[in-house]
Amino acid sequence: MYPQQVQQYLQTFFTETGCDIVTSSPHVMTVQLTIDMDKKMMNRPFYWQYIESTNGEPNPMQVTFITDSQYMQQGLAGEIVNYGSPRLTQLFRVTKELGAFVQMFEQVERGATLTPWLCVNYKVSYKCDLAKEKLYSLGINLMTGEMEDGFHESLHTVHLTPNIPGDVYALPYIIKPLHALKRLDETIEALIHQEEHTWASDAQQRLTKELRVLDYFYEGVDNKSECYEIEKTALEERYMPRICIDIMSGGLFYLT
Repeated sequence: MYPQQVQQYLQTFFTETGCDIVTSSPHVMTVQLTIDMDKKMMNRPFYWQYIESTNGEPNPMQVTFITDSQYMQQGLAGEIVNYGSPRLTQLFRVTKELGAFVQMFEQVERGATLTPWLCVNYKVSYKCDLAKEKLYSLGINLMTGEMEDGFHESLHTVHLTPNIPGDVYALPYIIKPLHALKRLDETIEALIHQEEHTWASDAQQRLTKELRVLDYFYEGVDNKSECYEIEKTALEERYMPRICIDIMSGGLFYLT
């Protein structure tokens, strides 16, 4: 997951959770947390117990997040957020807690007709002794089967509401969501197959090299000890290339 992807994720996360983004640059973001997000993120249970028991004035924290460590080296105060960092892992968990699936309707004029779309946001993790992630947002029209990549980004300019507007007709879907989800899963797998995977063969070569070194140390030993098997398993777990696909969130969106 590249710094710009982390930055985009932070932007979307805090906007969607109602936090004010005080300042934002390509690699630095200062956010004024809401009371709810302070409680979820900042681990201050005794502070909030005191405020609530005394009816005190709440003061949720303002936090600066840095997605490029060179800015920290320049003396900027803040918290580094990158792939694998505890904070980003926490935000992924909070995202799931807030609702992995939503149903939203476009705010439109009376008399309009809305078409159902299924959106699924995927996280694809490429793992070996190195690691990277890619995020995909796929949408499928439940009337026609039309698919769209970058679907979540296209929703940024659409005004949505959890309740259907008055005198608006929402079309019933023809393609069942479960069938649509299967098609999206097949699409994400096809996209992965189309990518360059030299990283996997490189990782396999590094694994082979490490196993040869391990065998060298145990050369001539008739009965290899349990330590050998433990070390071999550890090397395989570290270097063996694998791809994991996770559904981060999704939703049923009725749009014009």
